[in-house]
Amino acid sequence: MTTTPISSNAVSDVTIKKLDAPLGAQVKGVDFAKPIGGELKEVLIRAWTKHLILVFKNQLHITQEQHIGATKIFGQPVPGASRSYFEAANIKSNLLSQHEEIIMVTNMGPDGKPAMENASLGSGEVVWHSDNSYIDEPPIGSFLRSLLLPKDGGNTSFSNQYLAYETLPADVKSKIKGAYTKQDASRNSAGKLRPGLEAPTCLEEVPGPNHPLVRRHPISKKSALYLGRRRDFPSQYIVDWKQQASEKMLDFLWSHATQSRFKYTHIWELGDMILWDNRCTMHYRDPINSDQLRVMHRTQMQREKPICA
Repeated sequence: MTTTPISSNAVSDVTIKKLDAPLGAQVKGVDFAKPIGGELKEVLIRAWTKHLILVFKNQLHITQEQHIGATKIFGQPVPGASRSYFEAANIKSNLLSQHEEIIMVTNMGPDGKPAMENASLGSGEVVWHSDNSYIDEPPIGSFLRSLLLPKDGGNTSFSNQYLAYETLPADVKSKIKGAYTKQDASRNSAGKLRPGLEAPTCLEEVPGPNHPLVRRHPISKKSALYLGRRRDFPSQYIVDWKQQASEKMLDFLWSHATQSRFKYTHIWELGDMILWDNRCTMHYRDPINSDQLRVMHRTQMQREKPICA
């Protein structure tokens, strides 16, 4: 059962415990409904850099404004890139929050009831991806809070892309050094075509920016695989590589990067908030029972051009 935390947000009352996983830590003693002092902010930022994802419990009681305020600890909140597609196509949706910084991640249909498909991610599987990799300057991180959960399904897995890169064979590291990939913007992470876009029929039609296949984290200075997202061909490809070689390498890298040995799976409870670093992680969502409603709020922070490692 979820309870409202009793916390003064004093640094002495805060504990950060590493998860039994290749990434992540749980933070106790923080209440985002109350002010966060400068010393605690520094502690949390350091923990985020070290652990890649932070799990905060019992935050169901906070307001949307306080969620946005918590995001500001780690970077300037920015609107989700997907919102711009709805606005450009002049589509009104019940999935657009009153605050442009808040993104609704839900399987809610236009009638307010759970649905298999909707204008967002629906109830289906959400494949491995890094948020908003399909824009020139993706957000550095995302902060997701659970408001309403189904009885089953919807678990979220995270993968450590530092480890994915570090464990690559030396010859593969050499081959992909300095390489860039086209990041497919045509479809969202549930495979649904974005408003106003058409599915590409050849590589030349794949929309999106070119990003480094291996990126350097500006704070940790470590290198991470940056695969972003990949749909069925034609989709992501390695720039200036022959098609067959590109497909073979991407098949290998995706298979390698999503191994269970790099992964943590979170089973959500009401009021959980998870902060993750898009520069060095990917994430995946299990399917949801489409008869049950799931409502989450997500913020994102500070857009940044990926640095080639």
